[in-house]
Amino acid sequence: MIIKLPFIRVKDFYCFFSFFLFLFCTNDAYAQCSGIAGNDDNSLNICDITNVSSTTIDLNLQLGSHITGGTWKDDDRSGGLNRTTGILNAQLIKKSGVYKYTYTVSDGLGCTDTAVITITIGGYTGVPGANASICNTKRAYNLFEAFNGDFLAPQLGGTWVGNTSNVGLNNNILDATNLNPGSTYEYTYSIPAIGSCAAPPEVKIFVTIYRSPQPGTPYDLNLCSNELSAYTNLNLNDQLIGEDINGIWTETITDEIDNNDDTDSTINIQDIYNTKGPGTYRFTYTVFTDNNVCDDQSSSVDITIEKQLDYTGATLIVNAPICENEIAVTAFSATLKDVVNIPDGSYSVTYTISSIGSPITTIQNFSNNVLTFPIASNNFSVPGNYTITVTNIVSSTSLNICDNIIPLISGVIEINPIPKINNATLTIAPVCQTSDAIVEFSRTSNLTDGNYTIVYNLSGSNVAMAQSTIINVTGGLTSFFIPAGLIPNIGTTTIAITNIRNLTTGCTNMATLSKDFVVKALPDVTNLVVTIKDVCQNQPVTVELSGLGNLTSIFLSYTLSGANNSALQMVTLVVNSGKASFVLPVTDLPNTGNTSFTITDLTNVNNGCSAIINPNSKSFLINVIPNNPTVTNQEFCKVENATVANLVPNGSQYRWYNSLTSTTALNSSSLLVSGNYYVKEINSVTGCESGLEMVAIVINGLPTPILNQDGENFCGLDNPTIQNLSDNVATNGTLVWFDAAVSGNQFSATTLLQDNGIYYGFDSTTANSCLSTNPLQVTVSLTNCNVTADFFIPDGFSPNGDGVNETFSIPDIDFLYPNYTLEIFNRYGNLMYTVNKNKPDWDGTASDSSTDINGKAPNGVYFYVINFNKGNTSPKQGRLYLNR
Repeated sequence: MIIKLPFIRVKDFYCFFSFFLFLFCTNDAYAQCSGIAGNDDNSLNICDITNVSSTTIDLNLQLGSHITGGTWKDDDRSGGLNRTTGILNAQLIKKSGVYKYTYTVSDGLGCTDTAVITITIGGYTGVPGANASICNTKRAYNLFEAFNGDFLAPQLGGTWVGNTSNVGLNNNILDATNLNPGSTYEYTYSIPAIGSCAAPPEVKIFVTIYRSPQPGTPYDLNLCSNELSAYTNLNLNDQLIGEDINGIWTETITDEIDNNDDTDSTINIQDIYNTKGPGTYRFTYTVFTDNNVCDDQSSSVDITIEKQLDYTGATLIVNAPICENEIAVTAFSATLKDVVNIPDGSYSVTYTISSIGSPITTIQNFSNNVLTFPIASNNFSVPGNYTITVTNIVSSTSLNICDNIIPLISGVIEINPIPKINNATLTIAPVCQTSDAIVEFSRTSNLTDGNYTIVYNLSGSNVAMAQSTIINVTGGLTSFFIPAGLIPNIGTTTIAITNIRNLTTGCTNMATLSKDFVVKALPDVTNLVVTIKDVCQNQPVTVELSGLGNLTSIFLSYTLSGANNSALQMVTLVVNSGKASFVLPVTDLPNTGNTSFTITDLTNVNNGCSAIINPNSKSFLINVIPNNPTVTNQEFCKVENATVANLVPNGSQYRWYNSLTSTTALNSSSLLVSGNYYVKEINSVTGCESGLEMVAIVINGLPTPILNQDGENFCGLDNPTIQNLSDNVATNGTLVWFDAAVSGNQFSATTLLQDNGIYYGFDSTTANSCLSTNPLQVTVSLTNCNVTADFFIPDGFSPNGDGVNETFSIPDIDFLYPNYTLEIFNRYGNLMYTVNKNKPDWDGTASDSSTDINGKAPNGVYFYVINFNKGNTSPKQGRLYLNR
């Protein structure tokens, strides 16, 4: 072996050989390091890895002569090399193939060399175990698990082939879900030859497929609390598809499943909600295996119940109206309230703001059925009404199963503009003293229609500070009055508006709006006197005015009222020395009577100011000559004792005389006699008299009527009337009857007469209904009957209160036998009741009984006895039946 000592390169191409003291200057000095790692690129074949010797292959021996102490590298990451010792364990290499291992060594003098050993690992297919058994639910069965674990495991990288097909086979992984349960499948594993190593023998394994229990595919149920009435008898089997029968249902929460009854599969979801409330409830269906390969299988059905939230009745309380200058300092928010049974917790609230595009969602908490959410102030940049509308409310824990009941929930945030009037125009016409000044507004900037309060100051001829008044703006226009009391002085006055407030919104703003106006003097009429004298009809009426001071020309407006009326009249008058006069037009005074002259305005023509006239009315009288009275001839009854006062016409303005030539008027109490009378009318104020008119007076008197002999006697059975009585009286006129001699009520001719009734007859005239002075008084008797009685005597009655047949009576007996008596007896002979003319009916009481049965008589048979008490008529007996 040749030992090559290293050369050391010193600077550019200078070297020295420390052992032989040779100095070489050449670039080929590196070639002297080759071989220190042993024989380059040696190779080795290992075809039988099962041989125990394959576990300790010393790669160092493959290097030949080399410097020890180097390092090994497993270039292909075979995993079988101990890189420190260089010992290779081929049984740790999982796959046949060609692998390279590099040895690197340094001599410590600057030379480094490498050597590569190439190892060929032959294939090994392992030792198969007993038949494998897997469940048909196995999706990834590793076929290598079917090998005998007592032997070296087969190498990877070979090829698996099924004997019938490769269904479900992917390399060494078998998916049994599509294989037939109960069948045994054969799979062959082979590894090809490599290099000089022959292919190992093929290995066959057998896999038997067992059927797994089928718990079915579960279908969970999500329900809202408002739809549970349809789920009071839910069969959980209906929530599975493809399940084996005879499985059992179990659960641990609701007690809806009887765990002692393997057939129980029915639940009442309504009861679950009523007792447990909302939530998720799991019910597990388990099917048991019939082999030792497959496991029992279970499917779980989750039933989730979510409570439907009802926001009916909810109200949204938002900020009170504010003014635009308060936007920046206002914390806007909305409070949802007036709801019930809303669980406390976090909720996602979505709302919109009118005139703002996208909905806004915020997460807030409900507490005691109240939720408040903030609203950013940057949503409100300009004045206006912003409608906040809640569009959705969802609990943070909601699964979105229920459609919650959300009515229209909204509130309006009002942001009102502040009033601005500095650019407005004021117009104030010159005003007279003690009159209100009208201030006209126009171009009132941003004022909306409505009421406002303004504050103003007055300066100049009139001074007033901080005066307040209300204005009403319509269409940008308004006006207000400066009260006359604030501007008593003549001259120029300035109004300056300093503040304006919208009474509807409360928004206020400062103002710097001003305007000058002039106050003019009023005419002085404090000493004005109006004089108008009374006149006769058609005479001129002169109006005289005095006390007009220093006025020189006036414009007068007046009206007439009373007996004469006129619309507003106007006249211009020249004033001399404080006096003026004019004549009222005759055409305005057609009527007699009291007429009022009323001044409505007195204006100084020179400045247009009108005076306050007080008093401003004056009355005058227009007299007329009376017309002759209108008269007719008159008649009076003698009994009336008529006097002059009863004559027509009558009154203080009339005078009555008993002759054409008489000058002395008759006294009003003078009794009238038949003859001619004369009357005239006198105006007591003016003294005007009318002419005389004649009236013929007639005084009528009648004698008392005379009753014929026995004219007062009648038979009641004939139903005599007033007319029958009149037929028995002699009279000269028309006979009338009354129930009293004085102020009585008159009877009609068909009125039935009453026994012992008193009647008063008067003779009367048709023309003026005069009555005789004294009446004829007649007392009527209805017992003058000369017939034989044929009575109807009832055989019973029923005093039971029904209004029919209530009493026992004998019709018309009192006319024929006015002195009769009727006695009622019971069956024991006791007198029960006595009937006579003045006590005619028996009502079923025992008022005359001497026994202890007083009161109502009981049902039964009773007996009666009629005593006629007239002539030789014998008493009559009979019986009757009382039935209540």
